[in-house]
Amino acid sequence: MAHGTASSMVRAERFTRSIPEMVQADAPTFSFEFFPPKDDAAATTLWEAIRRLEKLSPSFVSITYGAGGTTRDRTVRLTQRVLESTSLTPLAHLTCVGHSRDELRRVVGQYAAAGVHNILALRGDPQGGLGEPWTPHPEGFDHADELVAFIRSLGDFTVGVAAFPDGHPESRGVADDAEALVRKERAGAGFAVTQMVFDVENYLRLRDEVARRGSSLPVIPAIMPITNARQVVRMAELAGQPMPTAVTDRLGRAGDDPAAVRAEGLAIATESSRRLLDEGAPGIHFITMNRSSATLEVFGNL
Repeated sequence: MAHGTASSMVRAERFTRSIPEMVQADAPTFSFEFFPPKDDAAATTLWEAIRRLEKLSPSFVSITYGAGGTTRDRTVRLTQRVLESTSLTPLAHLTCVGHSRDELRRVVGQYAAAGVHNILALRGDPQGGLGEPWTPHPEGFDHADELVAFIRSLGDFTVGVAAFPDGHPESRGVADDAEALVRKERAGAGFAVTQMVFDVENYLRLRDEVARRGSSLPVIPAIMPITNARQVVRMAELAGQPMPTAVTDRLGRAGDDPAAVRAEGLAIATESSRRLLDEGAPGIHFITMNRSSATLEVFGNL
């Protein structure tokens, strides 16, 4: 078979096999998250990680979208490059923040022109950051379910959404978070990926609340292997929720020894991932921070 024909068949397979189909298969999915690099040095680090992790044949990889849409163009370019120059299936992020319907339509059109058919639809954080009031674009959308329906109306896209096991910053409890997921599913979402899971019980509680509402939406938990103490603070800030004391206590016992902190962080990620899979999670989505070593170690442990 000619190389060109083989490449075309691989690309066609990535177009036709949707992420929900992968998630509903018997074996759990494993996927990775990357973010657009800021400079040439960061790009080199990212592509070294992508090439190393590509060898694991992940189900898909997601490309994040900067706060307020700040990395929109870089996200589109990176997603297109992943599709064109690797064997990976990309999942492109898209948020409502700071975008009109026309701007969102153009971004979706760029994804479609590049051959990207999997999009993670997010409302996004307030432009002023967590803790600030959410203000929708006057010509945009107020909620993620509206963005899901909009993307689905534009073509043959598979749309994923975010889930919040520790609670969305604006929700009143797990019932609110479950109802939000059900609304997104009714709007056309085919799967969900959580924020970082540090408390497995919270993931299970949300998943079961969603199922009790008659939903069959697969909810993929996200795991980030902690490799240094600064990450703990940063991840808590990004999640908008305090880290569980069970995690901070274990990391604290490692003291100021970077190697000990890293080893404990990878042990926590491995234990959480194993329990999630044992409890029936459809897969694990690794937040890589654009590096490969920690993710490779946890993947190897599993």
